[in-house]
Amino acid sequence: MSYRRKARECALQLLYQWEGERPDPASLLPQFWKDRQEDPRTRQFAEQLFLGAVAAVEEIDRLIAAHAEHWRLDRMAAIDRNLLRLAVHELRARPATPHAAVINEALEIARRFSTADSVEFINGVLDAVRKSLPSRSSTAPPAP
Repeated sequence: MSYRRKARECALQLLYQWEGERPDPASLLPQFWKDRQEDPRTRQFAEQLFLGAVAAVEEIDRLIAAHAEHWRLDRMAAIDRNLLRLAVHELRARPATPHAAVINEALEIARRFSTADSVEFINGVLDAVRKSLPSRSSTAPPAP
């Protein structure tokens, strides 16, 4: 598994932990990493994704709600809701990462942590969000 996939999975787990009581996001990090032996790149990318998604959660949630036809966020499975948050954040904030790669990664993670129905739902919402975002320059540098 690539360090980026592992980082996305870690960021999803952090978002899931954060969502309940919504503590200071930085307060979750020491305990989360305590017993994990992750590569520094994995850890850094996971923290960037997690902290970025939390910082923009209200705007991200509005985007998800606007594109999840007939679904309220509070009715979505927690894993699906947080995976959508993570992917929408990455679609918006990481212009060097191709949209197709972000969506594909979200779908692969959904296959691992959620249900087959969730994969289709997540794909539909992310594709709708993607279409609503400003187009990117084709000259964007590749993601690290």
